[in-house]
Amino acid sequence: MLNIHAREAISRGMAPLGARLVRAGVTPDVITVVGTIGAVASAVIFFPRGWFFAGTLLIWAFVMLDLVDGAVARAGGGGTVFGAVLDSSCDRVADAAVFSTVAWYYALHGERWMMLAALLCLSLGALTSYIRARAEAAGLHATVGIAERAERLIIVLVGTGLTGLPGYHVPYVLAIALWLLVGASTITVVQRFATVYEQSKARQSA
Repeated sequence: MLNIHAREAISRGMAPLGARLVRAGVTPDVITVVGTIGAVASAVIFFPRGWFFAGTLLIWAFVMLDLVDGAVARAGGGGTVFGAVLDSSCDRVADAAVFSTVAWYYALHGERWMMLAALLCLSLGALTSYIRARAEAAGLHATVGIAERAERLIIVLVGTGLTGLPGYHVPYVLAIALWLLVGASTITVVQRFATVYEQSKARQSA
């Protein structure tokens, strides 16, 4: 949902920065790779140790580079096919790092239900993206859903950030965030399957 409503406004705001980076010779692929490496490293280093607040800030900063690489691509006259594939693949890698390291933390502390929630978020997020990719490969679209990538990251990072907030621990917030995300992601998967099914039926009837 946020992708649909916020994309145009964000694109306008990032355009000047994208133009400056293009003039400096920076490519969108470099920004994509740097952002992904930074997000993965931050998750692996901080989350398994329970350093959720610092990890959240760093991951959020690196994830925001995903907006910058798009701005650079547009300022440079449009991205390449390889760049689009790289960007999408790196998004999956960063998402997997976040949820798998949260699951790792709970595995280390013997909290099986929380580990399960994190793994379900990881699996459902991957399935959500896969449905869209397969639909687009078939000439359809599946961009619907209440929990796209932006929503998933906001929910989990709000949960980790508040959990690790210095001097003020917010109880159960990460548990609420993860299980809320499990529910929202499940609904999104159903929404995308339903959308693809309707388009497929319409195509067969045409």
